[in-house]
Amino acid sequence: MLGLLEAREKKIREEVARLREEAERVQAVLGEAELALQRLVDARITVTEVLTGPPSAAADPAPGAMTGSVVPHRTEGVATSVLAPDYQRIVEVVESDAGRAGLRCQELAVALGLDVVPAKVEGLRSKAKRLVERGWILQVRPGVFTALATPAG
Repeated sequence: MLGLLEAREKKIREEVARLREEAERVQAVLGEAELALQRLVDARITVTEVLTGPPSAAADPAPGAMTGSVVPHRTEGVATSVLAPDYQRIVEVVESDAGRAGLRCQELAVALGLDVVPAKVEGLRSKAKRLVERGWILQVRPGVFTALATPAG
């Protein structure tokens, strides 16, 4: 009986390792696709501005917000209110006392009231990395996120 259990455990461990490798590959492909999408959005906005002139102040939903972009690049004077609600919540938790020393994605998921399951944690990791890329939060070590020196507001 123990031999059967050990064989089953070995098979499942191999499957978990395979799935982890696949998840890492998918995350890498997703990151590349998101960057390509952002470049296209930026190009479309630039072409539109060149063809029609800069957008009027009344047309802008908020300073720093970009059409088609859930996470605009952070610039001086831009508040977190330009972010989608999920991203606002991540920034709020990271800027709270709990995030002062840095939070791993599992800890961030708990703080946000999410189930700590791989799908939720990886989705959260992707969002946190996007916030890092756009200047809203910092990644102090691989997988550990913290607030900027001055809160985004």
